[in-house]
Amino acid sequence: MTLAADARMVECEWRPAFTLDLYGVLAPLRRGRGDPTWRTVADGAAIWRVTTTPEGPATVALRRRPDGTVLATGWGPGATWELDGLPSLLGADDDPSSFVAHHPVVSDAQRRMPGMRLGSARRVWDQVFPAILEQKVTGVEARRSFRELCRRFGAPPPGPEGVVPPGMRVPPTPARVRAIPDWEWHRAGVDHARRRAILHCAVVAHRLERAAELRGEQGRVLLRRVPGVGVWTAAEVAQRVWGDPDAVSFGDFHIPSTVGHALLGHDLDDAGLLDVLAPYAPQRQRAVRYIEASGFRRPRFGPRFSPRDYRSM
Repeated sequence: MTLAADARMVECEWRPAFTLDLYGVLAPLRRGRGDPTWRTVADGAAIWRVTTTPEGPATVALRRRPDGTVLATGWGPGATWELDGLPSLLGADDDPSSFVAHHPVVSDAQRRMPGMRLGSARRVWDQVFPAILEQKVTGVEARRSFRELCRRFGAPPPGPEGVVPPGMRVPPTPARVRAIPDWEWHRAGVDHARRRAILHCAVVAHRLERAAELRGEQGRVLLRRVPGVGVWTAAEVAQRVWGDPDAVSFGDFHIPSTVGHALLGHDLDDAGLLDVLAPYAPQRQRAVRYIEASGFRRPRFGPRFSPRDYRSM
């Protein structure tokens, strides 16, 4: 990887030694189509991300050249930190070579998607904040709250005007989150339980970053020490922050039934999900990712879960 910098911009090039699906490895970091921290432009030729880092905010644009080289351009005080982690972000720390498929759906997805890797974003705060917003609500509700909080309490992204896509925002920092008035949480549609969990995380955000160093079950245990962060939330963070191949989102509304129908042809509860994924340990989450990426969709019966609008309560 080569690195160059001037007073305003940092650039690096990295050529992976493996097949890379650039969009696929980054997609779990995107929080819906209107995510203000993410933009895809020029028909997918460039992916833009805005993040917080230990050094400050960063804006990064990622482009893949025809020879497979990834060109990353960054702005802001955290740009060098972010670009130093480019290989990890794009799955260089992941090792899928020992994974063995035990079901046809998984085997077929593994064969068709050699570029699927589990990336490591390395920054806990940027993932635990939206993960808590997604607790026990629909995706529509959670993404709306995330958009509104970023737009009102996030900062403008570093980078030159006219180059950085319009409408992007840096996620609110822990300090900024702690200063959000109660009525603003309500306005953003965030109930008391999720607000309280986010505030607990904001108070100890600097300590939670150690989870990315511990990794694995130790990292997830550290996250679960925070009131309001359970197995599901810790797994959602672990999957994105250190590419945890075994962190399954138990307690999810959709995953047990999706996995159950894909592998067995019927719904499962969490206990059943634990049993059916047992042969895949310690790479159970990789199996789930293959199923999700395979295009399989479980049959739908009855009405969808209706969103709740906490702003009117």
